[in-house]
Formats: sequence, structure tokens, C-alpha cells
Amino acid sequence: MTSLRALLAAFLSGYPFLSLAVPGPPTADPCAKIAGRVFVPPADALACYKSFPFNETIRQNVLTNVARVFDFFTFENYYLNSPPPFQESTANIRASLSKLSKAEFQTDYDFHRALYDFTTQLNDGHTRYFPNCYTIFQNLLPAPAISLEVNGVQSLYIAPDSVEFFSLLGTEYTGYFDSINFNWKRLAGAKILQVEGMDPYAYVDLIAKTVSGNYLDHGIRVNSVFTSYRISAADFSQRLGDFAGPVDVSKSFLTLRLITVNSTKAETVKIPFLANYFGEDFTDKDSYWANNCAADDATNGIDIRSQSSSARSIKKQPKADVIDLSDSKGVGLPEQFHPTAPPTAGSDDVIKSYILPGNKTGVMFVGSFSPRNFGRFQSDTVAAITAFKAAGVSQLLIDLTNNGGPASYIVFLKESDPYPCPSGGYVCLGQFLHQYLAGSQIGYPGFQSTQRGNLLARKVVAAHVAMGDDDVSTFYSPANWAFLNGTIFPNTYNYDEPVSPLVVNGQFDPTSQRFHDTCEFSFSQPIPETPPFDLSKVAIVSNGNCASTCAMFSTLMNERHGTKIAVFGGKPSEQMEFKGMAGNQVLEWFDLDTEIKSVGLKDDPLAPPDLIVNSNFRHNWRTAWSFLDESKPIGVLSLDLL
Repeated sequence: MTSLRALLAAFLSGYPFLSLAVPGPPTADPCAKIAGRVFVPPADALACYKSFPFNETIRQNVLTNVARVFDFFTFENYYLNSPPPFQESTANIRASLSKLSKAEFQTDYDFHRALYDFTTQLNDGHTRYFPNCYTIFQNLLPAPAISLEVNGVQSLYIAPDSVEFFSLLGTEYTGYFDSINFNWKRLAGAKILQVEGMDPYAYVDLIAKTVSGNYLDHGIRVNSVFTSYRISAADFSQRLGDFAGPVDVSKSFLTLRLITVNSTKAETVKIPFLANYFGEDFTDKDSYWANNCAADDATNGIDIRSQSSSARSIKKQPKADVIDLSDSKGVGLPEQFHPTAPPTAGSDDVIKSYILPGNKTGVMFVGSFSPRNFGRFQSDTVAAITAFKAAGVSQLLIDLTNNGGPASYIVFLKESDPYPCPSGGYVCLGQFLHQYLAGSQIGYPGFQSTQRGNLLARKVVAAHVAMGDDDVSTFYSPANWAFLNGTIFPNTYNYDEPVSPLVVNGQFDPTSQRFHDTCEFSFSQPIPETPPFDLSKVAIVSNGNCASTCAMFSTLMNERHGTKIAVFGGKPSEQMEFKGMAGNQVLEWFDLDTEIKSVGLKDDPLAPPDLIVNSNFRHNWRTAWSFLDESKPIGVLSLDLL
């Protein structure tokens, strides 16, 4: 087995001027203790995490990469003074990175966790740092929380259906609680009076502020704390929520003051967490690092100039997605909790459609804009609406609950192994659904868009122009975009010169010229000229966990057609937004690095270095400008609910 010292030395061979100190092997290997186990006590998982010493070379490599990727982040200067109601996200990003570069850390985990927490609390699911090494255990508490109204009063409860869906995790999970004689089943439906000595909603607020991330609006992050239904892959499932399923193994127990069902007596219960492992196989500390922490072939980008011209001519579909690691473990929804109405045609993937009794109302539950098949989403939309029309349906309700496109591993009723759900939402599928509902007469179905005009971005666009290739497999290529009149940019059109001036919170922040998407060229289904339903009889409902493409779709429907949107959940007396985030398109680090390498600019002094650890710093790369006020991004323009 290759030693940790040898592995790190290989990774750091490009940094000979920095010293590397790796202490001798400990007397016991905490990673070997948990190797091969799916569920482990959180303290044991944390001991493995903390067995790797802090390394300055790794810190400087990661922070240099992150700082230079932030140059492309479209919303950086908005964070200096986040507008209402998003003040909680206010941050000086550069000052925070400087602080992280000087802070003292005892272990490699402590550094990466601090950077992970910082980017999480920006509350932009498009812009987060994920250290794979330390985000592959998820704490699971057999007591997910939900806010329920009983006799006109809202209170926090342990989900009444906990027994049914936690049992689906199998005896490897439930057997642990049997072995320590902890009766978790009796807690189902209990009313929660306190959590860790705090008012239960105050604790929910704490988790929403420090753990949940992804969504600008605090109220939406509150809903992330609770358990809720969703579609993963093509099946109904139950999201455990950040109360019961955080990607954080620092807690071994959660202490609740509660009253169980059929009791009037309050009691204090110390509920154990059990950590679920979903990383690569390992046998000891060295193999844990090699298989989960070391940079691999998928960490850094590639130079696509070595690929064939036919491969480079395949258009990549832009994505706007959220990676929600607290969604990593879920359970298939037991059949008794599925809708009782029979599904219509077009319900075999991420869209589930139903006709309510009386044949007046059709319901489309759009669980994601990231289907297993891009064209299938479009044909399923047509099939569902055709079925609605044939049945005489005259009004449409679109359910967007938990439509965030998170990466997840779901245990389904029909299989024992986790199923990886595709992450993300395709920008063009959001535009397709909007245009199909509104008809072709509305013209362009998206938003005006821009990229940040930093110096390196301008060099990348200029390099594309100089090459003159119809290279649509990279996103900076002019051939991917169109003028505002719909004409596609010529290969030699430099849309970054001159840059458009923009001042945000007193900071000069130039952007590219404005452009349109070219999604209509990827539509596989004909668009009706007029709306299939009276748009005044189309409404949207969700729990606000509507990210990325979902946020753009719902905002388009609201801004352009006045579509009514109802948001449920949250906590008493707190207003929520109907959309979870701003943005238009996200680039993973691999994607951005590929963009830079493929035009020969990797050696530019402004280029981020390759990562030497298996991490990903994704960022919001493109801005969507509001239809109502084209001087503001869609997430910054706060809209009252209708």
C-alpha cells in the first residue's frame, strides 16, 4: 500500500519550494477502524477525518484556486451589501479568504471545513466549495423534524411517518439502535419543546443560517431543515432534511425535550446520530486518502483541442444546478404515501402528472429539470398536456417542490443499493416548459444574460475569436450565444469587447455585452403558437426549494405572465420568497479549467492552478437579468408573493 507521505509527495511535486511535514504513523489507524462499514458512529468518522495533519502547501494551492475562480463569480460585489431580504448573506469575500489564509488549523479537515462553511453561508448553491475528502459521511438522526399545525397552532414535531420510511434504510441502520437499546420508533409524531435547550424554531433558524446554504432566502432554508417529499431519479422519495441529515459528523447526539404521542408528560431524550458513508472503498488511512482525497482524472479540466473536430462540434447544454450534500441519503417513499390518482401519460421520468377528480384541474409535479433523457422531458411535457386537454382539463397546477436538482443517493423500495440521482437542471428545459405553456408568440423564452468581464475571461473570448472555430463544446465560444434579436453570434464576434460598465455597491464590475441563449435549437417538440391553457388559470405551488433552472422558470412565469405562486411551509409568521436563488448558469471547476486550457491560457498568471486534492469549487458563471427591471439580476429583485 502506498504511504500517505509518498502520495502527498507525488501530489506536491510541482511545489518544490514549499516544505511538507508529515508526522509518523499513529499507534492506531482510525480510518481502518471504520473501513468497509456503511454506518458508523459519528465520533469514529470524525476521528478518521482528523487523522490527516494540516498542510500549508495544500492550503495555499486550494486558496489560490478559489481566489482566482472567484474572479469569474458574477455576484461577488453584491455580497458587500446584500439587498433586503437577503442581508444574512452579506460578506466581504476577499477579506474572508485572507483570514482563512492566515488562520491556524490543527488538521487538514479543519481547514477544508472552514472553507466549506464559508462558501455554504454565502447561500448561493451555484457557488460552493466541496472537499470530497470531508463531505462523504452524512449524519442521520431517526427523528426528522416537520412544522405542523394542530388545533390552529403551529409547532415542531418529529415526522409522524418516521417509522415507515426510516425502516427502509435496512437493518444495518436500525440494528444499531437495537444494539444500544434505543427505541427510536416511539418518537414518531412527538411534539418537540426544545432542541439543545433552545426554542425549537430558534434551533431551526440556527441550522438554516449555518448549515443549509444553497438559498438566498432564510425562509426557504428553513424549509430545507424540515423533511419533505420530492422526486429523485424518476421515483418519489423522502428528503430527510438538514435537522436529521446534515453532512456534518461533529455531533454524536441531539438532545430534545418532547412529548410523545398519547402522552402529556414532557421528557428529555438524547437521540444518537449514526453516520452513513457514501465515498469510495478503503481499507485504512492511506487508501482513504488515495481513493477520496487525492486529485484524480476528474478533478481538473482537460484541453479539448486534442479531441476530434466532430467531438468539439457537439453542443454542451448549459446547466443551472444545486449540489445539496445534505440530500445524500434519502429513502424511497412508501407506497401508502404516493398520490392516489392514477398518473397520466408522460409520468415515467422526473415529471409526474395527474388529473384531479372532476377533470377540471391537471397537476404536473416537475421534480427536476435534470431528467435521465433531455428529449424525454420535452415529450413527457407534450404527453401530459395532451392527456389534460383530452380529459377536458381547463386549469393547470405546477408543483415545483424540492426542484433543485441535487446530487443524491436514494434507497428505493425495489433495490438495496444507492442510486445516484443526476444533479442539475438544464437551462433549456426550463425555457422549453415556459415556451410550451406560453406559446411561440411570446418570442424569446429566456432572460438577457451576461458573464463577468474580468481580464482572463476577456482573454479567453479573444482566443476563441482568434481561433475562429465553431466550437460549441466550450461555453465561452461566441457560437453558443445570440444577439438580442435572436441572430447567433459569428465565430469571430468578440462579445467581451468592449465590456459593459457595471457598478455594484460602489465597485466597478465590468460584464460582457448582453446576449440570449439559443435553446430553441435544442427543442425536439414543436411549440404551439398559442398557450394550451388560459395563462390566468395556470398556477405554481412549491416549498420554495426551487433552485437554479426552477427559479428561472418560475420567475419567467411570474414576471411575464403574472402567474400566481403559492409557497407552503416555513415557520409561523415568516414570509418566504418563491424562488431560492439568483443566477443563470453554473460552471464546475472542471468546466472552467477546461475552458481555460482549451484556448491555451493555462500558463497565464491569472489562471487558477490545478487542484492537488479532490475538490470542486463551482461558481455562478452567468447572470440572468430580470424581465421587469433589466438593471437587476432575477434573485436580487425581490417580488411580493401573489
